[in-house]
Amino acid sequence: MARGGQGLARVAVVVRAGAAPLWWCGVFAAGVGVLPAGLTGRRIGVLAGAALFLVAAAVVALYGRRRYTALAGGAARAGKHDVLQDRAVTVRAWRRGHRWWLLLAFVAALGSSFAVPATAGMLLAGCGTGLRLKAAWLGRRERAANALLWVRVDWLGRYGGRPAGKAVKAYRSTGVAAGDAAPGGARRRTEMYV
Repeated sequence: MARGGQGLARVAVVVRAGAAPLWWCGVFAAGVGVLPAGLTGRRIGVLAGAALFLVAAAVVALYGRRRYTALAGGAARAGKHDVLQDRAVTVRAWRRGHRWWLLLAFVAALGSSFAVPATAGMLLAGCGTGLRLKAAWLGRRERAANALLWVRVDWLGRYGGRPAGKAVKAYRSTGVAAGDAAPGGARRRTEMYV
């Protein structure tokens, strides 16, 4: 990064990066988890899993909103020498940093199915849904402010996550056309003209 520029990653992309892996690990673990009857029986396991899904989605979606709001409120404009990281690079860094945690959570969810069928898998899926909801909330904030939020890559830590962690001092902002991800962190749709 020449002349003092910083590498910047989109906040919403970092938040959204874990949504799909957690969702699919949870869905697969819950699907396989309903096969054994377990100690509690399938009905109790699925009902408990549904409750945990809703609680996990709500907690993950709402957790840390005050911190995100404070950092967004104090966001400074990105400098011309700052380097905006591609969406794919940000997602890959998060998933590579968390791959062993995801694997461990998936194995634990499968193992727990012999006690309470499908419950832990639905909990994982709820966490993934909560991350997707949080990214959507960030996207609404970005659209309302007409500015995208970015965080310094070196503040994300060794696992490429925690965009509102203690190491993060402030966000940077750009216009909504910057980068290759839409508000909320989704892949930007390109219009085709014939």
